[in-house]
This record gives sequence, structure tokens and C-alpha cells, in this order.
Amino acid sequence: MSEIGTPFSSTAKRAVLCGSGELGKEVVIELQRLGIEVIALDSYANAPAMQVADRSHVLNMLDPHALRAVIEAESPHLIIPEIEAIATDALVELEEKGFRVIPTARATKLTMNRKGIRELASKDLGLTTSKYSFAETYQAYLDVVDAVGFPCVVKPVMSSSGKGQTVVRHQAEVGSAWEQAQRGGRTRGVGEVIVEELIDFDYEITLLTVRHRDGVSFCEPIGHVQESGDYQQSWQPHPMPKPVLEAAQHIANRVTTALCGAHGRGIFGVELFVKGENVFFNEISPRPHDTGLVTLISQDLSEFALHVRAILELPIPNINQYGPSASAVILPRGDSSQLEFSDLEKALAEPDTKICLFGKPVIKGKRRMGVGLARGSSIEEALQKAQAVANTVKVKF
Repeated sequence: MSEIGTPFSSTAKRAVLCGSGELGKEVVIELQRLGIEVIALDSYANAPAMQVADRSHVLNMLDPHALRAVIEAESPHLIIPEIEAIATDALVELEEKGFRVIPTARATKLTMNRKGIRELASKDLGLTTSKYSFAETYQAYLDVVDAVGFPCVVKPVMSSSGKGQTVVRHQAEVGSAWEQAQRGGRTRGVGEVIVEELIDFDYEITLLTVRHRDGVSFCEPIGHVQESGDYQQSWQPHPMPKPVLEAAQHIANRVTTALCGAHGRGIFGVELFVKGENVFFNEISPRPHDTGLVTLISQDLSEFALHVRAILELPIPNINQYGPSASAVILPRGDSSQLEFSDLEKALAEPDTKICLFGKPVIKGKRRMGVGLARGSSIEEALQKAQAVANTVKVKF
């Protein structure tokens, strides 16, 4: 984007954000730092990104007619998907009409469905992945579990943040895993599932990969801990032998190139398993990644700033990493629309610490409401400090 105007004027450059969660909130802030007028969309009012956007709309994001109508009315220069649960066929149609979808409508559609991206990586690109198979019916699912073997991971092909995901270690858990996948998926009725071999990996990383006007750049690898498919802690840089890191970067470059070609722009969260010197492709998000929240304290340009620079065709000459850094989620459990956070002064007493509260208006059950961030002299110290920050924040309902 060679020229940026002034919001609410005839020269304004407008971006529609499809999804308004905590990651989208940071994207909005970075867009507005550069003078972009931002319209946030989501299925509920007062979502985090809506709180900082210039205006917002509440709609069913899976309704292609509603999504198309809002976007056509706003006539944005950029359409930026922030979540997977979007009517991607509508984005394809809008792109064909001349709208610019980040990184591309095809990439957004493929990554919304685990089947699409896994088949692309494994069959089209020949990348190493875990053994896997898909099932559309319960009987087919039972057959697939027998073929893949135990332990295995069962997931809906369409879900996010670990919803519907189960590790199955014994025959007695097979039925409940199917039911969990059906409850956690985004399809109505019986939804297709993927059954994956559980790899006994040494560690897993997120490799933030930035495709920008001058080529491809990589952030330092991010290690993370997950529970039920949802991240709890992340740290950067995760130590890796140089040949293994180069292999990971090669895979990330191949997948992102296949997804969006030479002209796709933005940041991609590429999830990889590492076993010895072997790197396995797992999943990819064509947008900022939740484990990348650590970059709010670990880098001079966060993943959100990098995403915005890339999509605005601005240069990214370098990325300065500040050393061992970590994040830990603030994950209360409750049922309330009247939340209060306290003990922030205690949580921030240590040097090189930060708190990011997402501003989610409602909690029902367990929900990620913020993150503690810290730097330290080592990864272990940074993790300890970040977890202490998260643990110290009190949430009242």
C-alpha cells in the first residue's frame, strides 16, 4: 500500500477484521498506529478488537450472505481474517470481485479445515507428518482408530483452540473422544474427524513466518506447552540445533509458498513437532498465533506489528529479539459478565514484566482472559516470572 490516508476522510484506507478476539485486538492497534481505519466483525458485541476498532458489526460469521453484505457496504481495501470460523466461500467470491483478502482467500479456506491443509502438506508437498486418516461416520471412525493405533489424537476437522480434541490411549476412551469431537466442531450434525498418530516428539514449536514485499523472514522459534490443544505457556527463543532449525524454516517456507504463492502477505504460525533431527509438520495458521503473544515482550516488532507491516507492503529489514522471554495465560474459571482484575501492582513488582488483559466481556467456564509476560536471564527464569505474574492476578466475578 503505497499511500495511507486519514481515517474517516475521502483518503482513508479501510481494513475489515473478520473476528475480534485478543489477537485481533493487537492487530487493530498496530493498524491504527499507521493510520488505517478499522472495522471489526464478530458474532458477539464488545469483543476485544471491537473495543479499539473505529466501528464494528455483530453478525453470524459463518453466514455468507451476512458477511458479504457487511464487507460490500464497508468497501474495505483489506479483508483480514482473524479466526477460522468464517464463511470462506464468501471471501473467495469477494476476492474474485477485486477485494484483497489477507493472505489470500484460498489460504484462509484451506486452513479453516484440517483436511485441506494436511492433504496439501502430506500429499501435494510430500512433507513428513504424523500418520493420519479421516472419518465421516462413527463406523469409519472406529476403523480408522484401529488402523492408526494407540495412542492417537482425535480432532474435529473444523475447530480452533483445541476445541473437541482428545488424546486416546485405550479402547475405552474411543467413544467419548468421538462425542467430544462432535461437540467441539463447527459443523452441524455429524462432523468429519481426523485421527492422528500421537508422535513421541522431543518438543513442539511455533515458527512465525513472515511473507513480505522483500521475501520471507522468520522469528526465533517459540516453544510452548499445551493442554487439550490450547496453549498454557510459551517461550522464545526455543533452543534448536542449526540444521534442525534450517529444516523447520525450509518446511515453513514450502508450506506458506504453496498456500498463497508469491503475492500472499502476512504472518503465519507454523506448528512443528521435532524428534531428534526429524521435523514433522503439524498445522498452520495464516495469521498471528496465540503462542506468539510472547512477542509482545520478546521482540522489537511483535507478531502483530510484523503482520501489519507485511500486509501494508512496508519493509521489514530486521527483527530484534531481546533474549529469553515467556508468556503464561491467565485462565480463570467462572460464569459472569461482571469481571474485575486485582493485585496487578503485585503482579508487576518484578522488573521486565507485563500484563495484557484481553477485555473479554463474558466468561462461561474456563476462558483465557489475559497473559502474563516476562523476560529473564534464561528461559527458565522468564517462565517462572511469567507464571508468577499470571498466578498473582486475581479475577473476581
